[in-house]
Amino acid sequence: MASSTGQNPAHDPDTDKPENPDHEFAEFGAGCFWGVELAFQRVVGVIKTEVGYTQGHSHDPTYKQVCTGTTNHVEVVRVQFDPKLCTYNTLLDLFWSRHDPTSLNRQGNDVGAQYRSGIYYYNETQARLAQESKEAKQSEFKGKIVTEILPAKRFYRAEEYHQQYLEKGGGRGLKQSAEKGCNDPIRCYG
Repeated sequence: MASSTGQNPAHDPDTDKPENPDHEFAEFGAGCFWGVELAFQRVVGVIKTEVGYTQGHSHDPTYKQVCTGTTNHVEVVRVQFDPKLCTYNTLLDLFWSRHDPTSLNRQGNDVGAQYRSGIYYYNETQARLAQESKEAKQSEFKGKIVTEILPAKRFYRAEEYHQQYLEKGGGRGLKQSAEKGCNDPIRCYG
């Protein structure tokens, strides 16, 4: 597939548009995408979530390829939200609460560049708010925040079995609620 820039298509901006022109996209990498997605699914004003891969150099990568560490993709959750019901700052607050942003290429037992911390913005307002929030959060951590803040690149939707994985029951068949406002603990398991 040819790239709009004539280079690697994986480096193109994410030009997908929300289904409703009054909605926006936001994109976050905060470790394994399963638990992060479920947390965002529960937010009032979040219309849709999708998990996938971005920021790498391989066109149309598979989960197996991403896990090798050779594609440099990050596991992300792309959130479609209604800014009248949910602010971008609300999404940022949840993002910071879901992982350790001082941990480079690792979250808990998950190790590799695909688990890095990242905020991938769709417009300059998101970029500014992300940077302001990162600076404000730094005072809460002893270590340096390593979260990258970059423009959203092409989003490669993960395989269907990864979508809403924990809501569907994960590897153990134990479904977890994605109901708006639910604050049950999120149990992440393969």
